[in-house]
Amino acid sequence: MGIEPKYSGAWIVIPAFNEASVIGEVVADVRSIFDNVVCVDDGSTDDTGEIARRAGAHLVRHPINLGQGAAIQTGVEYARKQPGAQVFATFDGDGQHRVKDLAAMVDRLGAEDVDVVIGTRFGAHGGARPPFVKRLVLQTAARLSRRGRRLGLTDTNNGLRVFNKKVADGLDITMSGMSHANEFIMLITENHWRVVEQPVEVLYTDYSKSKGQPLLNGVNIIFDGFLRGRIPR
Repeated sequence: MGIEPKYSGAWIVIPAFNEASVIGEVVADVRSIFDNVVCVDDGSTDDTGEIARRAGAHLVRHPINLGQGAAIQTGVEYARKQPGAQVFATFDGDGQHRVKDLAAMVDRLGAEDVDVVIGTRFGAHGGARPPFVKRLVLQTAARLSRRGRRLGLTDTNNGLRVFNKKVADGLDITMSGMSHANEFIMLITENHWRVVEQPVEVLYTDYSKSKGQPLLNGVNIIFDGFLRGRIPR
C-alpha cells in the first residue's frame, strides 16, 4: 500500500511526549497512506522528535511539556497554514490508533455532509474493549457531558478525530491537558459543527497501557466534564 493521492489535502496531527520507542513506527504507518504528518514533540526528554522527523513527519517542538491539548492546538495551527490543507486529524502517538480507521473516517468526512467525525470505542466493531477501569471512566465522562449527550456521542474523550477546514480555522483549545477533549465537544456545540461518530478499534498494548492516564487523571476528566457541561464558556 502506498500514499494515496486522494488524501493529498489531509494533514495528520500527532501529539507526542516521550514516545521514542514507538513514534517512528507510528509515523511510518500513517505515512504509508497519508503524506502529510506533523508531529508535535511536547517537551520530550528522549529522542521522540528526531525519530519522528526521520520517519518523515514535519516536526514542531514545545520547549517544555504543555500537555496534549496544547500540542494538538499547535499541530492544527501548523497544519492549517499549509498550502492545500483541507482535512485534519488528530492521531495518538502511542500506537493505539489504526490507520485503517483513520482512512475510513477521512473518507466519511468527504462523503457525508458533516464537519467532524469522532471515533468511538463503543460501536459495533467487534474489536477489543477498553480495560474495565478505563471503560468505566470513559463511559461515565460521556454520560456526565450534557453537550456530548445532546450530540449523541458515546466516547467524548476519543483522541481519533477528523475534521474539515472550517473546524480547523475555528479551533481554539485553551485547556492544555487531557481535559481538552471536553473543550473540543464544547466548541462543536457552540459553533454548530455537524458531528458523527465512527466505530474504531483501539489497540491496548502493554506499552500503551503503561502510558495510560492514572486513575486520578480519569477522575479529573470526569469532574471537568461535569463542570464544563454546566458552566457557560
